[in-house]
Amino acid sequence: MEEKVILVNEKDEQIGLMEKIEAHKKALLHRAFSVFVVNDKNEIMLQQRALEKYHSPGLWTNTCCSHQREGETNIEAGKRRLMEEMGFKTDLKELFHFIYIAPFDNGLTEHEFDHVMVGSYNGEPDLNPHEVAAWKWMTAIEIKNDMERQPEIYTEWFKIIFDKYYKHIS
Repeated sequence: MEEKVILVNEKDEQIGLMEKIEAHKKALLHRAFSVFVVNDKNEIMLQQRALEKYHSPGLWTNTCCSHQREGETNIEAGKRRLMEEMGFKTDLKELFHFIYIAPFDNGLTEHEFDHVMVGSYNGEPDLNPHEVAAWKWMTAIEIKNDMERQPEIYTEWFKIIFDKYYKHIS
C-alpha cells in the first residue's frame, strides 16, 4: 500500500494528499508527529533507526515519529506508530507544534508541521526490527550534552525537535 501524507498550509489545514516519497522530494509542507516517551526517572526513550531505513539509517532519534493518516487524530497516529515501531501502548498528550525544514543528503527534505507529544512508560519496548535497531534511556541533559559532542549520530529532525522540547520542559 502506497503511504500518503497530509499536505497542509501554515495553519495545519489540510490542502491535499500526496505519496510520501514524492512529498519529501518536493519538500512540501505536510503533517507529522514526534513522540517523546519518558519514564519515572525522567529519562527519555530514544530509538536507533534500523539500518535498512531509506534515510537516516542507524541514527538516534526520539521514541518515534511519523505521519498522520487521513481521518486520524494526532494522538491516534502517535499511539498507532508507537505500537508499530516500539511494541507498546501508552497515553499521549500534545505539548506543542511547529514547522521545520530538514534536508537530507539523498535529495529528500522533511518540511513538516510537527505535533510533539509526550507519554509515560517504564517497561522495555518490543522493537520492530524493520524500524528500530536499538533503544536506550537518557536524561534530557545527557542528550543535550551528547548532541553537542557528537551531533552526527542523531537525526537532523531530532536535533531541531529536541531543542524545542528541551526549551519547553526547562
